[in-house]
Amino acid sequence: MRTLFIQVKCELGQAYKVAEEAVETVEQISEIHSISGQYDLLLKCYLGDDDDVGRFVTEKIQTLPGIKDTFTLLAFKAFS
Repeated sequence: MRTLFIQVKCELGQAYKVAEEAVETVEQISEIHSISGQYDLLLKCYLGDDDDVGRFVTEKIQTLPGIKDTFTLLAFKAFS
Protein backbone atom coordinates (compact mmCIF):
# COMPACT_ATOMS: atom_id res chain seq x y z
CA MET A 1 0.00 0.00 0.00
CA ARG A 2 1.33 3.45 -0.95
CA THR A 3 0.31 6.80 0.50
CA LEU A 4 -0.07 9.90 -1.69
CA PHE A 5 -0.75 13.45 -0.67
CA ILE A 6 -2.26 15.52 -3.46
CA GLN A 7 -2.54 19.28 -3.20
CA VAL A 8 -5.43 20.56 -5.28
CA LYS A 9 -6.02 24.05 -6.65
CA CYS A 10 -9.69 24.65 -7.45
CA GLU A 11 -11.58 27.08 -9.61
CA LEU A 12 -12.65 30.09 -7.56
CA GLY A 13 -15.50 29.25 -5.21
CA GLN A 14 -15.42 25.52 -5.99
CA ALA A 15 -13.29 24.01 -3.19
CA TYR A 16 -16.20 22.64 -1.13
CA LYS A 17 -17.94 21.20 -4.21
CA VAL A 18 -14.70 19.57 -5.34
CA ALA A 19 -14.14 18.08 -1.88
CA GLU A 20 -17.68 16.67 -1.74
CA GLU A 21 -17.45 15.16 -5.21
CA ALA A 22 -13.99 13.70 -4.55
CA VAL A 23 -14.89 12.03 -1.25
CA GLU A 24 -18.07 10.55 -2.76
CA THR A 25 -16.57 9.22 -6.00
CA VAL A 26 -12.90 8.31 -5.39
CA GLU A 27 -12.64 5.34 -3.04
CA GLN A 28 -8.85 5.65 -2.65
CA ILE A 29 -9.23 8.98 -0.82
CA SER A 30 -8.85 8.61 2.94
CA GLU A 31 -9.06 12.26 4.02
CA ILE A 32 -9.59 15.70 2.50
CA HIS A 33 -8.50 18.86 4.27
CA SER A 34 -9.16 22.48 3.38
CA ILE A 35 -5.78 24.26 3.55
CA SER A 36 -4.24 27.71 3.24
CA GLY A 37 -1.56 28.74 0.77
CA GLN A 38 -1.28 28.23 -2.97
CA TYR A 39 -3.55 25.19 -2.96
CA ASP A 40 -7.09 24.81 -1.62
CA LEU A 41 -7.33 21.14 -0.65
CA LEU A 42 -5.03 18.38 0.59
CA LEU A 43 -6.07 14.83 -0.30
CA LYS A 44 -4.64 11.79 1.47
CA CYS A 45 -4.93 8.73 -0.73
CA TYR A 46 -3.98 5.06 -0.41
CA LEU A 47 -3.10 3.12 -3.56
CA GLY A 48 -2.22 -0.53 -4.00
CA ASP A 49 1.42 -1.37 -4.73
CA ASP A 50 0.56 -2.25 -8.34
CA ASP A 51 -1.61 0.84 -9.01
CA ASP A 52 -0.25 3.39 -11.48
CA VAL A 53 0.14 6.70 -9.62
CA GLY A 54 0.22 8.81 -12.78
CA ARG A 55 -2.91 7.21 -14.18
CA PHE A 56 -4.71 7.60 -10.83
CA VAL A 57 -3.88 11.30 -10.57
CA THR A 58 -4.62 12.16 -14.20
CA GLU A 59 -7.75 10.04 -14.62
CA LYS A 60 -9.38 10.00 -11.15
CA ILE A 61 -8.33 13.33 -9.59
CA GLN A 62 -7.55 15.86 -12.32
CA THR A 63 -10.77 15.04 -14.18
CA LEU A 64 -13.01 16.00 -11.25
CA PRO A 65 -15.10 19.11 -12.06
CA GLY A 66 -13.66 22.33 -10.63
CA ILE A 67 -10.03 21.22 -10.36
CA LYS A 68 -7.55 23.66 -11.85
CA ASP A 69 -4.15 22.19 -10.83
CA THR A 70 -2.59 19.45 -8.69
CA PHE A 71 0.73 18.77 -6.97
CA THR A 72 1.43 15.18 -5.89
CA LEU A 73 3.72 14.01 -3.08
CA LEU A 74 4.66 10.34 -2.58
CA ALA A 75 5.14 9.31 1.05
CA PHE A 76 7.93 6.85 1.81
CA LYS A 77 7.38 6.02 5.46
CA ALA A 78 4.91 7.00 8.17
CA PHE A 79 6.27 7.70 11.64
CA SER A 80 3.87 7.43 14.56
